[in-house]
Amino acid sequence: MAVKVFIDGAEGTTGLRLADRLAHRDDVTLLAIDPHLRKDESARAKISNSADVVFLCLPDDAARAAAGNITNPHTRIIDASTAHRVLDNWVYGLPELSPAHRRAIAQSTRICVPGCHAGGFALLAYPLVSAGIASAEYPFTAHSVTGFSGAGKKVIARYADANRPADYALPRQYALGQQHKHLPEMKKISGLARPPVFNPIIGDFYAGMVVTIPLHTHLLNKYADAKSLHGFFSEYYAGEKLVHVRPFGAEESLPDGMLAPDALAGRDDVEIFVCGNQERVILAARFDNLGKGASGAAIQCMNIALGLPEYRGLVTGPSN
Repeated sequence: MAVKVFIDGAEGTTGLRLADRLAHRDDVTLLAIDPHLRKDESARAKISNSADVVFLCLPDDAARAAAGNITNPHTRIIDASTAHRVLDNWVYGLPELSPAHRRAIAQSTRICVPGCHAGGFALLAYPLVSAGIASAEYPFTAHSVTGFSGAGKKVIARYADANRPADYALPRQYALGQQHKHLPEMKKISGLARPPVFNPIIGDFYAGMVVTIPLHTHLLNKYADAKSLHGFFSEYYAGEKLVHVRPFGAEESLPDGMLAPDALAGRDDVEIFVCGNQERVILAARFDNLGKGASGAAIQCMNIALGLPEYRGLVTGPSN
């Protein structure tokens, strides 16, 4: 019997990607709402309570309201907004972090899709802290270069405007006041004592991103240079189909030795690079901000929660 799925907020970038991925599956029936009623709270609540799974692709306040209107105990909510990610009664939807995370997703009816920046950061920072290699007090910094599709309809329209300002063609830093909405999530999920210094950068390309953490090895709890950290991450993510730790020295085979953020656009997996030397290390996670950073993660969580094959409907590349 097909799973009944309702995408609340199907008109946005995440909702559109979800609908595209799920439309090709014969084990899913997408529930549609009359376009004239898509802002009618009671109509949306009615269809949500009839669904097996509801994806919330809404602004934070609207996601909170929508979640509150779902009273059917059998309806699983998978929220792609920031609204519930640091709440203890919601499960964080990044199963690769640990077996406990994967079990929690399988058992929950309230699941949060990681933020794109925060998910990439957690894939790099959580293993270090949980293994005691870095302490919770380590002064983490994160740089993130991302495509403009994650910034919402208004920003997408500005980038597509032929009359846009000239500086839209350049990488631009934002959230300079260190108040980015992903910071509480980055701190809590990775087990940090305080948020990292976060430097997000938007580029003139549609989809894809690279999240980077630089490390000073002398500040780590346990000494580890680039090569030993590469071995640690390779072992940590061994067997994960969606997380590929690239061979040590892989950066030398990149075009011009440069890590392009859009190389995994359209895919739902992640590449991790560990580069550097005995004193300074670069950890980088490259993925699609609309894939593993949004809709791909949401579908993976649905599959786990329903006991379906975990990677069904996802688009991945080679594991090495």
